[in-house]
Amino acid sequence: MRALVLTGPHRAEVLEVPEPVAAPGHVVVDVERAGICGTDVELFTGELSYLQTGITAYPVRPGHEWSGIVTQVAPDVDPAWLGRRVTADTMVGCGACARCRAGRHHVCDDRHEIGIRGALPGALAERVAVPARSLHALPPAADAELGALVEPGGNALRCVEAAAVSPGERLLVLGTGTIGLLVALFARARGVDVHVLGQQPRQLYLARSLGLDRAWTRESLPPGPWDAVVDATNDPAMPGLAAALVEPGRRIVWIGLSGTPSTVDTREIALKDVTAVGILGASDGLPGAIAAYADGSVDPRPLVAATIGLDEVAAVLAGTRPPDAGPGPKLLVDPRPRG
Repeated sequence: MRALVLTGPHRAEVLEVPEPVAAPGHVVVDVERAGICGTDVELFTGELSYLQTGITAYPVRPGHEWSGIVTQVAPDVDPAWLGRRVTADTMVGCGACARCRAGRHHVCDDRHEIGIRGALPGALAERVAVPARSLHALPPAADAELGALVEPGGNALRCVEAAAVSPGERLLVLGTGTIGLLVALFARARGVDVHVLGQQPRQLYLARSLGLDRAWTRESLPPGPWDAVVDATNDPAMPGLAAALVEPGRRIVWIGLSGTPSTVDTREIALKDVTAVGILGASDGLPGAIAAYADGSVDPRPLVAATIGLDEVAAVLAGTRPPDAGPGPKLLVDPRPRG
């Protein structure tokens, strides 16, 4: 089958690779859609921290945001999965350690991350093999496009829940990329007074077109209080800004990762009695994201700028945006052969 393979920094090509097989406990899925994520870009450029620490090494087959149809199951897997549209948890823990047993498999030291670290190749390919225990069935109302947006949605939902804001309270979201806008949409669906802070006029326009009218630049940002602040940027200055802006006694949520270390004045956090929460992975947020997409309370489809073929992915990772792309920050891939 054909799959995107990263062979080194700034080197990506579509290669013929062996077909996946349904090993014990696993299924094989025909991929319908896969998303391109900032993590995939960092794998391509060589900037991802896992590459620096040796956790991940080239060659890498990326792709951790995806949906597709189960076409093979191992003999020990329920055959009812066959023919179902699914997505899966990116984080696959060992299942035996204390963290896994406590429900924290996403921070298991021995975890695999599909398409990122470990021995599970990603879904920027025609087919992908994943553990059946990681599967999430998609209801009929969630098509392939929505299914590929579940993973970022799960991350965003976890941010909203970590922010602990109630209806009518004010949430400030730093960043107008995919995660930032999804955080805003999930929070709005819960009745929160959402504000977003961005830089690019195109993304601020998109936010307002989504009904997120309170979209600001740093210069136009109104005064608080901000009952919670979510940093969904890769700007090393933003974690400190979040600490400066949040209301005393409330919460900061950090999901964005900068390429260089961020500096935060812990005196500000301590003296304001602020709770800071880090978010890694979508695991606990996946069911809620699926439900919100299925019932229509959150519609992420306007975030999709274009759907491209597998042969176009390398150029996108190198920074070339498709000429017919819309204003959204997310690009999806249909890896199936084109007739």
